[in-house]
Amino acid sequence: MKVRVRIVRAIDDVEATEKYIFGHHKVLESYGITKVTSADRSWALNPHVYLILFESMDDQRILGGGRIQLRTENFPLPFELAIKDIDPKIEDYLSEFKDLEVAEYCGLWNSREVAGYGIGSIYLVRVGIAILPQLDLKKLFGLSSPVTLSISKSVGYEIITGLGDKGSFYYPKEGLIATALEINDINELSQAQEAERDYIFELRNKINFNTVESGPKGEMELQFELQVPKPNNEKE
Repeated sequence: MKVRVRIVRAIDDVEATEKYIFGHHKVLESYGITKVTSADRSWALNPHVYLILFESMDDQRILGGGRIQLRTENFPLPFELAIKDIDPKIEDYLSEFKDLEVAEYCGLWNSREVAGYGIGSIYLVRVGIAILPQLDLKKLFGLSSPVTLSISKSVGYEIITGLGDKGSFYYPKEGLIATALEINDINELSQAQEAERDYIFELRNKINFNTVESGPKGEMELQFELQVPKPNNEKE
């Protein structure tokens, strides 16, 4: 199986964006989740959203993805909208940042098909962190489930203990817990595990390259194209 890992600007590739949204909703529905702010479609009109896509090179199906969403006055971050009624301190916490200085990595999902080849959520996380220097950000935010918290910490995320119950909230529904996270040193990743930091730095240095990964279903050839598209000079 051959998979291309590429970065697209959401408003510039409507077809890919629709495929990503469809796949994300299917995964959420499989877990019984029907209401989640990261599944809201309004971000698709945001000129500062970049999709990370794992795409079949045989039939162009989207097998997994995530999105980096930059914050502006007109486009708050999904986790900001999700928890502001639970903990209004989030608005003060973010007030020090100007437009396009911070972003959230959200909407991550991958199909069981691609996971069977050894390409789990850790690959999406690594790629998302790898492209951050191209966006000139001061900080990256995210919400993590208990299942993915250890993965998030391994790549440099830290818990925002000043929000919620030591960083945790009931979200997206009662009984499910989400933890608010941030990466403060995007370029250095000082809190990341050494092996993860080395892998991410390798992605940053290579940008475009091919590799092969193995899993229970066999081998998968990955074609990385990690250059972030340059936006046109358009107004929000």
